[in-house]
Amino acid sequence: MTSGRLLGGVRLPRIAPASDRGPLDDAFYDLVEARVIRIVEEEPVLATYLGIHAWDDRLPDASRDRLLDDIAADERHLAAVQAIDPAGLSAGARFERDIEIHNLRRAVFDADVVRRWERRTSGADAIGDAVFPLFTRDFAPPAERFAAIAGRLEATADHLRQHRSRAVVPQVRPWQEVELASARDMPSFLDEIVGAAGLGLPEADVRRLERAAEAARAALVEHAAWVESTLAGGTDTWALGRERYDELVALRAFDGLAADDILEIGHEQLATHHAARAAAAQEIDPRAPELEVVERVKSDHAATFDDALHEYRDAMARARRFLIEHGLVTVPDDERVEVVATPRYLRRIMPFAAYFAPAPFDRSPAGTYVVTPSVDDDPAAMREHYRASISNTSIHEAYPGHHLQLAIAVRHPSLSRLFCEAPEFVEGWGMYSEQMMREEGFDAGPEFQLALATDAIWRACRIILDVRMHRGELTVEEATAFLVEHTRFERPNALAEVRRYTSTPTYPLSYLLGKVLILGLRADARQRRGDGFSLRAFHDTLLRNGSLPISFHRRLVAGEGQPSSGGANGMDRAAARR
Repeated sequence: MTSGRLLGGVRLPRIAPASDRGPLDDAFYDLVEARVIRIVEEEPVLATYLGIHAWDDRLPDASRDRLLDDIAADERHLAAVQAIDPAGLSAGARFERDIEIHNLRRAVFDADVVRRWERRTSGADAIGDAVFPLFTRDFAPPAERFAAIAGRLEATADHLRQHRSRAVVPQVRPWQEVELASARDMPSFLDEIVGAAGLGLPEADVRRLERAAEAARAALVEHAAWVESTLAGGTDTWALGRERYDELVALRAFDGLAADDILEIGHEQLATHHAARAAAAQEIDPRAPELEVVERVKSDHAATFDDALHEYRDAMARARRFLIEHGLVTVPDDERVEVVATPRYLRRIMPFAAYFAPAPFDRSPAGTYVVTPSVDDDPAAMREHYRASISNTSIHEAYPGHHLQLAIAVRHPSLSRLFCEAPEFVEGWGMYSEQMMREEGFDAGPEFQLALATDAIWRACRIILDVRMHRGELTVEEATAFLVEHTRFERPNALAEVRRYTSTPTYPLSYLLGKVLILGLRADARQRRGDGFSLRAFHDTLLRNGSLPISFHRRLVAGEGQPSSGGANGMDRAAARR
């Protein structure tokens, strides 16, 4: 790795010169770097998440005009990258060029064709997202972080007005209802922040934060009133439609799969995992009906949410030790993850658990694993934190799932990979991890197999609902009923899930589809390597190459993107080093 330009006090990484260095390599990497600098300088919240802290007290320009300018800038950047002759690039730079083009085509399609930003008002969520990393991450002394929070809260009113400037078309009513709930929930998060600041900060700093929080609360009240006023003239039309959905699927680079192929996989997986759950239930109690056994397993949970959080942390620690003791993947010594309750403003869009990746440029980066106590204070919510599910979720979110994968991914020097969106690999890896750990003997009893199958049924439903909802074939109510029928989720959680699907086309299907694709990639590698196949080498090859679409990982595992003199493929080299 070499160093690029300085950005907000941080030296950007750059891929080291290749042995087959091309005359256009530097020109290509300069282009990539220039776009990253433009985006990060315009998006101080993104900078914070990346670990660049020069603008932690600022909010971005969220106006319609700025977003339109960004679309035009990305279109110019795409044209410039495509104009670079691949023949003048090294093998590695050609591969990076393909990633960059993939990223830009996706970004332009999302911003200029799908245009969610124009049909929903996400200002309240944006405020929460802006202060969340400052509050939860320990990259700087508390006084410095709380001062940055105060600065962002002082800019809240202007930022919310800028978000409202985007609404030149009827707003999607279900999305606005989520925004309205977020705006009303946000003050409780601000109260939590102010309360924490009062424990040890100088009085003057606390007073400033209190004033900023009060101003932000007033701005959120005004914002909520405006959002509520849009409901009457809103629209319930949110589906992409078949043509645009098919185009988005093609841009996602799903190893050549079309939407109909993906839907078929969803139905096949749903049947497969229903059968697996029935078999696990039969093993637990052959005399009881399957759903009675499911309810019995779900009843085995901690008495309180705080107790459940301790169990999540314990499950994570056990899974990490298991990976190391069994040599399943290389675990860096310096990775770390914190487990916290999901802030209230996020609970309707994250009804179970979620993970926030480490900031790649922080001195001591840490991942954040959030767990949701309940949605709408549902008294039955603890049933979703049953012990077998805690094991499965902690594998998915932490070890060897999202936390380990993303903690390793952010170490790659490629800026194109850092900005690549490939949920079918990220989420697929989380689901693959669940199955792989059971295969290797971790928490492999029938109750854990039942939880594994139950979660897989849920993700199979996501495939089916994603495709059918965005083709306009199912309503929110129909989709919620389908999800409850197959998963036995409590209805508030199922409804929160389905509402999330309406605004994230092709993301929900990524989980189980990604797992299926990774299993296929593993089977191909095992067949090709024969007795020389190493599960650890396979895992290390995937993780160290970053969060890329499966089709790109397939090329890397086969040795593409390496200098022509390199000889062995990526897995061969990984095995040779161990």
